[in-house]
Formats: sequence, C-alpha cells, structure tokens
Amino acid sequence: MGFFEIIATLLTLSAFFSFINYRFLRLPNTIGLMLIGLLFSLLLIAISWFVPDSKQWAVAMLNQIDFDEALLHGMLGFLLFAGALHVNINDLRQQYRIILGLATAGVVMSTFIVGVISWKALNFLGLNISFSYCLVFGALISPTDPIAVLGILKKAGTPKSLEIKIVGESLFNDGVGVVIFLILLEMMSRGHDLGFARILTLFLQEAIGGGLLGLGAGMLAYWMLKQVDDYQVEILITLGLVTGGYALADSLHLSAPIAIVIAGLLIGNHGRSFAMSENTRQNLDTFWELADEVLNAVLFLLIGLEVMVLRYSWLNFAGAFLAIVIVLSARLVSVSVSIQLLKRYRTFSPHVVKILTWGGLRGGISIALALSLPVGAERDTLLAITYGVVVFSILVQGLTIGPVLKKFCIK
Repeated sequence: MGFFEIIATLLTLSAFFSFINYRFLRLPNTIGLMLIGLLFSLLLIAISWFVPDSKQWAVAMLNQIDFDEALLHGMLGFLLFAGALHVNINDLRQQYRIILGLATAGVVMSTFIVGVISWKALNFLGLNISFSYCLVFGALISPTDPIAVLGILKKAGTPKSLEIKIVGESLFNDGVGVVIFLILLEMMSRGHDLGFARILTLFLQEAIGGGLLGLGAGMLAYWMLKQVDDYQVEILITLGLVTGGYALADSLHLSAPIAIVIAGLLIGNHGRSFAMSENTRQNLDTFWELADEVLNAVLFLLIGLEVMVLRYSWLNFAGAFLAIVIVLSARLVSVSVSIQLLKRYRTFSPHVVKILTWGGLRGGISIALALSLPVGAERDTLLAITYGVVVFSILVQGLTIGPVLKKFCIK
C-alpha cells in the first residue's frame, strides 16, 4: 500500500466514522472517532478468527505507518501551534505559577512516582520490567493531553481560569515530558547514570534552547507578516514557521514542541493584534481550525485502530489496570502538592485538585513515545499497558469530566 493509498484510507475512514458519530453517537468527535475505530478493530479481530485474511489489509497499513514518527515529527507541531494560536497570553500570565508547576515539577514528580510504584506492581504480577524501563514509562505517561475533552469543558460551562490551567499545562508539559523521556532513554541506553550536571545540561539545552528558538522563529515570522497583507501568503508563512521551526529544533537537539508553542503564542497574540488585517485573521483561524480538526480526526482514528497490532495477554490486561490506578494516583499527588505550595500566593476553588486530576487525559503522544522504545519484550508489554491507560483516559475520563464538573459545581 503506497503513501497516497494510506492517506486516502485514513481520511475516508475518518469521514465515514465522523458521520456515524454525528448522526448516532453524538460524542465529541475525537472521542467518537477513537471509540468507533476501536470497535471496528475489535470487529475485524473477531472476524479474523473465522476468516484469517479479513484484517490483513488493516494490519499491513498500520505496520507501514511509523506512528511515533508521524505524530512526534509530523502532526504534533501542527496540533500544538493550532492550540497555542488561540490562547490569550494574558490569561496564561495570570495562571503562570500553576501552569509552570504542573508542567515541570508536576511531570517530574509523576514520572518518579509512576516509575517506582509500577516497577514494584508490574514485577509483583510477574511481568519482569526493569526499573529503568518503568522510569521511562513514567516519563511517557505523565504528560497530559486534554484535546479530546476541551469541547466537553466548554459545553459544561467550565470557568475560564480552570480551562486556561488545563490548556496551558498541556501545551508545555508535552515538551517537558518528551525531554525527560529522552534523557531517561539515553541513560538507559548507556547503561549508567549520566550525572546530575549532565542531566541538568540536557534539560536546559532542550527546554530553554527550544523556547529561545521558538521566540526567534516567531519574531522572524511576525516581522514577515507585518510586511504583507495577503492572507494566502500569511498562511504560508505560518506553515513555514511550524514545519521549518520544528525541523530546525529537531536538528539542533532542542525541544521542538516547546519551540512551536512559544512561536504559536507569539503569532496568536502579537501577530494577530499588530500584523494581520481582519480578513487575514478570519482566514487564518479557519485554516488552522480545519487543520486541527482533520489531524485530530486522523490521530484518534489511528489510536483506535492501533489495537490490531498490539500483543495482549491476561497479564498485560492486569498490568494496564494497575497502571491506570497508579497513573491517576501519581497525578493526584503531583497536582495536590503543586496546589498546596501555591496556596500562599492565591486561592483555589475547593475541588480544583479533583478536576485537574480527572481532567488530565493521556493521548497519542504517550503511545508514540512507547512505540519509539527499543524493540523487545519489555517494549511490547509497556506499549500494551500504555495503550490501556490512554484508552481508559480518553473514553472514561473524557466522557465523564462533564458530569464531574457539574457534581462539584465549579464556580
């Protein structure tokens, strides 16, 4: 199956499943697509018990798609830019302490809590996962991805401050989580401790360097946008910013996600206010909203279909169940600690810890990072467990966050 055939198949399935969801399920589109894709995959697996060749085309297509490459070096830059483009930087500034705390210290704390407890729990089950692999699992599962639940949050009348906390955290903790993941993966591949100085250097190089690159690339794009008044050219400039900025950050071993978020915030605020006409703003918004919807549709469809190429066993199911409990517990602790430390500076709603804990969804980036692990038995086990956590997160947490909000009556 060639590249065009793969794209055609994914877009056709996305369109068909979106239609089914809109007409019958009425779920948020990303959640509905993943659910229908998952059910479609399970149906093909069931049919294959009687007709062995029935799912071969789907498995062959999925094996040709390098999921981690497609997401981490393809879709992610566009999705982060589209998300950052519509975030008010003044709102972020008001919530910067909690966002910074959750996206940095919160991710680090969650990584080590998940790593240590999952090492004990998974080995108790007999899955024999090394401590280093469990730490890497903690890093890949700690970043939150609230894309699927944002629509529900808005429909439920979520306060603006809470929405900014969740959106702001997700924009930055993807980049921080990837940096921590890469550092731990390098330590694991070398077979020895890199040392605190080396770890700090790598973190600063990736995170701070990525932010500075994003600021520089965003300023260049901002200057270019001010020189023209043609929405077609200006949309091309933003496309070049995303693709060129992401590729350059990757080549320089800087955090590409952080670079694109910074660039997106700059263009979405100063660029929209001072470098664009009203006509350009409307067309730019329409373009990036459409790109965001299409890419999210394909991404969540792929998450649903990916079950066909996973290796599951009863032990893996048990491991996934334990991992769900561990990940939620680590999220609760990291959020609680961050909130408690910041209470001296400001007040929080009584149930904000519960909402931030339950609203911290895991998504495609966790699966992509798990797929990028070195091939082996431990990787297959952690991939299956990661998939279980992500599916629970999107389907159960994503579909119940609305009722949870109403129950706790967030004001």
